[in-house]
Amino acid sequence: MSWYERIAALHFTWRDAVDVLVVAFIIYNILALIRGTRAMQISIGLVLLASTFFVARAFDLPALEAISREILFYLPFVIIVLFQVEIRRALARMGTNPLLAFFNRHTHSAAFEPIVHATEVLSAKRIGALIAMERTQSLRMYGETAKALDAIVSVELLVSIFTPGGPLHDGAAIIRGNRVLAAGVLLPLTASADPKLAHGTRHRAALGLSEESDALIIVISEENGSIAAATEGTLHENLDRDQLLQLMSEHLRGAAA
Repeated sequence: MSWYERIAALHFTWRDAVDVLVVAFIIYNILALIRGTRAMQISIGLVLLASTFFVARAFDLPALEAISREILFYLPFVIIVLFQVEIRRALARMGTNPLLAFFNRHTHSAAFEPIVHATEVLSAKRIGALIAMERTQSLRMYGETAKALDAIVSVELLVSIFTPGGPLHDGAAIIRGNRVLAAGVLLPLTASADPKLAHGTRHRAALGLSEESDALIIVISEENGSIAAATEGTLHENLDRDQLLQLMSEHLRGAAA
């Protein structure tokens, strides 16, 4: 039977269509997750490595087939080790789909103006700061070991938190809607080895949290007072007031009531 006859003999039902769409959706989201990252290059290398088994079998190369078979056996464990950051990010994003996000809506609107005004004050004084703005994924686990505040967001409060000499200066502040939940929070550092990331601990912490959650993290450099923001594993640098407001509006729209 020819390939054409085999294809013609197939009976395509609505279940097959759903099956194809689900698989395509999964593959698309995986590619979107690793697009433009080192994980994409690693994935291509792993695919080429795994393909050696089929090449060896097709050309009857027993030695190469035996070696590649062993590689295929350990490949799932290699994937877990190499892609642990991407796996955590994918699992975390499972809770941010439209259906589940409906149950995670905040009851307070995000306090954009006081936060932006505070960043301008801190930037002008070259005071380092790290402000994490919660979206659909809770940041409670990061604030449990820090100083709980639960206070309304204000310019004075944020400036006082990050003023040098204070006990909360070196940590991050977590904001949910219009309230500061905690201060002095320790955030996870990014595992990125990109040589372009010639930044300090604050910037690496902002990237680290953005890789593990959907939060928007604002960073103010202590060295030059520049303002940056990290979201979805990307660092947006040298922002002015309008750019920061636009970024907050785009990424925190779901944080509003």
